[in-house]
Amino acid sequence: MGLLLLLASTLLCGCIQSGIVANEDTSFKISSVTLTIEPAEEVPRNTNVTLRCQTKVLTSGNLALTRKYTIFKENRIVHTKMTESSDDVLYLLPEARVSNNGKYVCQLTIEGETLSSQPKKLKVMGLSKPTLHLNRTYLTEGDMVTATCLAPGETGVFGFYFYDDSVELGDVQTDSNRAQSTLHFTTLGLHRLHCFYTVDNMPVDVKSEESNEVIVTVRGLSIKPVLEISPENNVYEGDPLNISCRVETSGLNSENIEVYLSQDGNSRWLSMGKTNTKHRMTATGPQLTFECMMTMEHLKKSERRNVTVIELFSAPVLTMSPAEVFEDEPMTLTCRSEKVASEKLNRAELSYYLSSNQSFASNGSGVFKVKALKTDHTCIAQARGIRKTSKALKVHPKVAVSVPKISLQNKPILEQPFHVLCQSAVGSFPITYILYSNATKLKETVVHLPNQTALFTVVIYNAKELGSYKCEARNGGKRMQSEELVISAIVPLSRPTLTVLPDLSDISEGDQLNLICAVNGTPPVTFRWYREGDKHPLRITTSAETFKDYEVAVVSKQHSGLYYCEAENRASIMVRSNPVDIDVRMALWKKAMIGGIVFLFILLVVTAGCVLHYKSKRVRVNRSAVSVWTERKPEADNEEDHSTVSNEPDVEYTEVVHPRSAEAARAPLRRGTDTVYSELQNSTHGEFNILTNQCFHM
Repeated sequence: MGLLLLLASTLLCGCIQSGIVANEDTSFKISSVTLTIEPAEEVPRNTNVTLRCQTKVLTSGNLALTRKYTIFKENRIVHTKMTESSDDVLYLLPEARVSNNGKYVCQLTIEGETLSSQPKKLKVMGLSKPTLHLNRTYLTEGDMVTATCLAPGETGVFGFYFYDDSVELGDVQTDSNRAQSTLHFTTLGLHRLHCFYTVDNMPVDVKSEESNEVIVTVRGLSIKPVLEISPENNVYEGDPLNISCRVETSGLNSENIEVYLSQDGNSRWLSMGKTNTKHRMTATGPQLTFECMMTMEHLKKSERRNVTVIELFSAPVLTMSPAEVFEDEPMTLTCRSEKVASEKLNRAELSYYLSSNQSFASNGSGVFKVKALKTDHTCIAQARGIRKTSKALKVHPKVAVSVPKISLQNKPILEQPFHVLCQSAVGSFPITYILYSNATKLKETVVHLPNQTALFTVVIYNAKELGSYKCEARNGGKRMQSEELVISAIVPLSRPTLTVLPDLSDISEGDQLNLICAVNGTPPVTFRWYREGDKHPLRITTSAETFKDYEVAVVSKQHSGLYYCEAENRASIMVRSNPVDIDVRMALWKKAMIGGIVFLFILLVVTAGCVLHYKSKRVRVNRSAVSVWTERKPEADNEEDHSTVSNEPDVEYTEVVHPRSAEAARAPLRRGTDTVYSELQNSTHGEFNILTNQCFHM
């Protein structure tokens, strides 16, 4: 059992290794494919040419590869070879011919991988001279000859051509270098024949030189067709004609002879027979041509004759009158043949018919009264079974002009040109347009094409002028007038004036301010008010009057500044006023209040000064009194020296200082002079008045 396992493992390893080697051996790469032409790419005819295909294949092992070589000529396979050899592959072209010319490519294929060489072009110079042979060179009229043209030693696809001098007799296309053709000669005498050939060599054919020349003699037979016409002269339209066609054989066998009588312009023959044929017909002009043709096997002969036919009457001419007519108006159509062969026909025998839209009308005089409609008319003249038709008369009746419309094309600005358009919706051209102003003719113009317009240029110089304009259109005898167009000129605006109410010197806070912008010109007017420094207008309004105001109900100091206004009307010219400087003063009540505040402040300051001055005097008095009182107080306590009080009387002190005032005076001494005025307000009203009066009388 162990031995079997060892053997199996050995075989498995061997298979794996051989598989790896096989994979390595089958690895290859086609490096290059090269095609060469030997001995050269351009060689003379009959040169042995070899096309050599060389390849280079890279492999990872020594395993033989199956190689497929394919040689193409102009994308067509001309040679294939399968081999395992790496040797060059040769494609031989012995005794090369022009047919071998072309582009060649070599292609190598190995196991699905393909690589092609660069194309190489082979050019073989020269073709062999063709030879011409005829089976007979002496012929009788009607005989055929077989011609053979040979291209010695050439191969390929040929075109052979047979010529009698410069006239081609026939051609044959074949892949053989030999061609035959059966030739027929239509004229007697000597004929010089030659041939040449071409070899199909894409993309162009190569032509050979001309062959040898062979002379062929053709003699005639004593047989001919005879054509007879009766009458042959002074033939008029409508006359009967007798025509016969026969053959003069001069004793020859007439068994295979046939004759045909035909007329030019007729695809079928008139009659036919073995040796003769006849035909009867009515002559119609101006000229008849007949042919009598005989055939005998390959022989054909003919005779032709012309017959001049005199016109019995000319083709009618259709005319109209008047030359210009409007739709649905009556007009006259006249149909008349100008020429009549009076020796054969009386004019009274002529009858005329009018044809209009398949409707026929008969009239012996040829004069027809009809309504003018846009249609084609023709007429027919007839006599003795002959009918002749006139050329078509195209009637294009004029369309009457419609009532024109008059309109203004742009704004009628004073002293500036503007345009008035006059136009009719319907009417045949040319149309004449006339512009009137107050019944006076101003201008006239003629319109010839639909894309043209009657555009009149007008200028108004007087602002008070009220123009009344009308337009007249006419084509032929028709005249139509438009409705009246009344135009008043737009007067451009003058420079506006900006008026301020109230007067600039009287504008105070709280007042109502009106800025009045006024202009001269044609309303409506669009007004705009601006304050300098602001991008947007303060107000925009359109008025039917030439002035308008901007109102500020309650003005303040913030409304001070430069103001201006702009105005514009339909003249589209913007005008601007001069700027106005507005200075808003302070209100009167504010001035009074400020004055009162200032007066009160001054009064308070003065009063405070007086009080302080008065108070300082009292303080000095009080200080004296206090010192006296202080000196006497120990005596009172002592009671021993009561009788020795100061010699100054006490009455003087009690008169000046009231006990209450003295008591009040002690407080400022304790709190300081900064609160004197507030303490004085706590004193009696009478005391404050006494102090004030004393201050003002100091």
